[in-house]
Amino acid sequence: MSGTEQDTTVDGRTTSSPTRDAAVHPRRHRRPESRLAVGDLLHTATRGRRRGLTAVVAGVITSLLAIIGLAGPASAGGGHDEPTVVIVHGAWTDAGSFSDVQQRLQKRGYTVLDFANPLRSLSGDSAALASFLQHRTSGPVVLVGHSYGGAVITEAATSDPDVRALVYVDAFVPEKGESLLALLSSAGPVDPSALFDMVPYPGAPEGDVDLYLQEAAFHATFANGLPRKERDDLYARQRPITFSAVNEAAANEPAWKSLPSWYVAGTEDGSIPLELQRRMASRAGAELTTVKAGHLAMTRQPTAVAKVIEEAAAATDHS
Repeated sequence: MSGTEQDTTVDGRTTSSPTRDAAVHPRRHRRPESRLAVGDLLHTATRGRRRGLTAVVAGVITSLLAIIGLAGPASAGGGHDEPTVVIVHGAWTDAGSFSDVQQRLQKRGYTVLDFANPLRSLSGDSAALASFLQHRTSGPVVLVGHSYGGAVITEAATSDPDVRALVYVDAFVPEKGESLLALLSSAGPVDPSALFDMVPYPGAPEGDVDLYLQEAAFHATFANGLPRKERDDLYARQRPITFSAVNEAAANEPAWKSLPSWYVAGTEDGSIPLELQRRMASRAGAELTTVKAGHLAMTRQPTAVAKVIEEAAAATDHS
């Protein structure tokens, strides 16, 4: 998919809106939500009988219960067919980095699910996400990927026809045959020994290790822009990724060739150069939004990131 960009400004954010040929998928509709709990009706019926409730009224309540039983599960949007938002975190963090974004989306009525990215291999992590989508979601889905998570959603999204949109946040957007290390190297030389503590793990393929960001690199390039206490906490809790995962080439036709996509780029990102982010977003035909943030734009600018996810979700109404 390719697109041309047109810059606009939305709530102080610079947004580039490309034209694209988006894939169209049939939409599943959920049945409307009933706001009256079954337990409340049963309580009312019991109390009414104590007061000599007539058989006619009891019949009406029975009918209401039958109607509610037919109503089925409620949608997250209070009767609207809102898509489920599935968040896929990247390396050296977890879904907690999206907590402020998640709270904003939930207040707006969205169901948000966090995928616990294994960070073991691109192919294995993508297969795990595909299984997660199959068993934990129904109806339209918006996939959100941060950093390495962008590569995972790019590989896995086409496994489920309910996925309607992709949102990349400071993320890798590989083409088939590209690895994360190759993408980074295209922007300049990368010296792993200067960035990572390398830790062997049981059962590793020969030469593979877990990568932990060294403290200086974590503060300067990964969590820059956040308060020191928050950076210290994130550093202590970082989750490693295997070297083989960042060096594994994408094997599938990328999902952005058939699905509409959005991209949020932190202008102060020290992990993925801004120019590389712009290049990947443009190649994917993604609508680009830049925010003043480092690599953790969702933590630094949660309102802006949540707004972009909502824009992607709203676009599913037309698919």
